[in-house]
Amino acid sequence: MKFFNKIKKLNRPYIIAEIGANHNGSLGLAKKLILKAKDAGADCVKFQSWTKNSIFSKKKYKENYFLKDDYRNRKDYTLESIVEKFSLSENLLLKLKSFCDKNKIDFTSTPFSKREVDFLVKKLKPPFIKIASMDLNNYPFLEYVAKKNKTIVLSTGLSNLSEIKKAVKTIESKKNYKIIILHCVAIYPTPDNLSNINSIDVLKKVFKYPIGYSDHTLGFGVSLAAASKNICLLEKHFTLDKKMFGWDHKVSITPDELKIICRESKRITKALGSKSIVVPESKKRKEEFRRSIVITKDLKTGHRIKEADLDFKRPGTGIPPGKIFNVIGKKMKKNLSKDSILLFKDIN
Repeated sequence: MKFFNKIKKLNRPYIIAEIGANHNGSLGLAKKLILKAKDAGADCVKFQSWTKNSIFSKKKYKENYFLKDDYRNRKDYTLESIVEKFSLSENLLLKLKSFCDKNKIDFTSTPFSKREVDFLVKKLKPPFIKIASMDLNNYPFLEYVAKKNKTIVLSTGLSNLSEIKKAVKTIESKKNYKIIILHCVAIYPTPDNLSNINSIDVLKKVFKYPIGYSDHTLGFGVSLAAASKNICLLEKHFTLDKKMFGWDHKVSITPDELKIICRESKRITKALGSKSIVVPESKKRKEEFRRSIVITKDLKTGHRIKEADLDFKRPGTGIPPGKIFNVIGKKMKKNLSKDSILLFKDIN
């Protein structure tokens, strides 16, 4: 409940740098990514806990599938070998958790099996458990995770509204009401015209839970647009080099881009303000900018004021323009020179 309450009160997006498999199986690279994410201002780094036995079936491996264009010239790599190379052992996850603790940045890792959930909760003790979009309709898995009584961050890619509702009810059925729902489109990269960040408004209307965004578009523009929806959490894939070998580097942001997201999303949230019309300017500021009624020529005592005698100029310390009909037809009580600000005490 501590993390869930923190998110609700944060008043800015909680930023997750999704390292995923961008460590390429290297502990050293993973540590560099953690430090760069911390330096950029991210709140959390997220990895993925899977093995070649917990994510794909043998049938999928037998298809001898080569991943995207990155791998067309790497015929020695099959899907199975890539998955095995980029998986993190429990020992490596423990080292990464310890490194994050030392550097004061939150750590978590998306689990894809019950064993990985157990290890995550018992040994790694993350602030929340992230459910990948692929598992939103994996209701037995959702029930298992829900019973751990941790905050659940639920990605909604691949799913329609009825499926999202069923997933939420499944989690709630285990008396777990610490849910954060992320709008997500599971296309890598997501074209801007398919991002549909207005879905965030729908999710806010339908669900009582905090709503965030898992962004798979290129660059940082759409992330900042989502921040204008007053989201509670923003997740974005993160790399040191978009040209690096691996399956998510091309759709990830760099440290400089992450810095922009962390800095500007905070500004955007502050700028949103309230949903009522407020006047933040001081009385002095208003007087400096607004206009007063001034006279267009020298006027003498007893002169009956006509509209042609009047103009409007700054500052707004005299009679406001809206009171002009309370002035026309009145007589001057004193002599005033051209361009003087007119006051009610100057007229009968």
